[in-house]
Amino acid sequence: MFDLPTIWAVLISLALLAYVVLDGFDLGIGILFGFGRTKEQRDTMMNTVAPVWDGNETWLVLGGGGLFAAFPLAYSILLTAFYAPIIAMLLALVLRGVAFEFRFRAERTRKLWDIAFIGGSTTAAFCQGIMVGAFVQGIEVQDRAYAGGWFDWLSPFTILCGFALVAGYALLGASWLVVKTEGPLQARMRALQLPLGGLAVLVVGLVSGGTLLQHHLIMERWFSGEALRWIWIIPILSVALSAGFVLAVRAKRELLPFMLALGLFVISFAGLAASMYPHLIPPDITFREAANAHGSLAFMLVGALVLLPVILTYTAYNYWVFRGKVRDGEGYH
Repeated sequence: MFDLPTIWAVLISLALLAYVVLDGFDLGIGILFGFGRTKEQRDTMMNTVAPVWDGNETWLVLGGGGLFAAFPLAYSILLTAFYAPIIAMLLALVLRGVAFEFRFRAERTRKLWDIAFIGGSTTAAFCQGIMVGAFVQGIEVQDRAYAGGWFDWLSPFTILCGFALVAGYALLGASWLVVKTEGPLQARMRALQLPLGGLAVLVVGLVSGGTLLQHHLIMERWFSGEALRWIWIIPILSVALSAGFVLAVRAKRELLPFMLALGLFVISFAGLAASMYPHLIPPDITFREAANAHGSLAFMLVGALVLLPVILTYTAYNYWVFRGKVRDGEGYH
């Protein structure tokens, strides 16, 4: 009665998208942390995400755990192919988490923890971008196992994707701080929005062009007669969102630029999904071929239908409770 592989592919995709848009802006704050001119400004930057940052990472666990449970073949191949960037990302996230807590208590070593926070945030974002690029460029598979080398994930295209995600996260971080702060810090972040937006659009455009050249399946998807009827709505919406972002920033709006920046991430994610569908291990293995047994998918879906509303309710409540501006001297530690 239900197409369980498709349901699970959608659930995992939504979990990863939720991670990107939610953890993206607090990683972006880490990337921009050095733009806080004083200790008080840096404290304020960190306090804007102090109540929510660890909850945002729940979606990464959910996406990874869901991939392991629902598509074990894809999980085994992807983790083997991306072993090095995954380990680097996880170590960076740990360093970032430790720095987040320690810098509030440290006195003599606070600058060291500030640097660790910047480095951990930037490295995690860069590694995530590298993995996205490596996924797009394809993974060598033989006999349902990874057959590539240790550094197959490393290429000029994946490095470009890494920079693109760092730029995108920085844009989200600056836009979030415009919403959550006021005074000189808000003005400084607003001044960064248009340059970061221009940089993000430029590198995402380069990544989009590079994606078309990775293998013929993607090129055919975008330029076949049938696809032309619907798939080009994605770049059209991207242009519209970019133009709306520029106008909203120039009008000194607070929330709207952040929402439009989130929209750019969502539409970029949609473009990636449209390019890769139905392949979960491009260019050979589809999500149906990688799916677990029907009974296992059905059993796990019951748990997901219970768990997901709880996570969504908690997340929404958390953001509601800590809504409003964060001012100098205020915090949750």
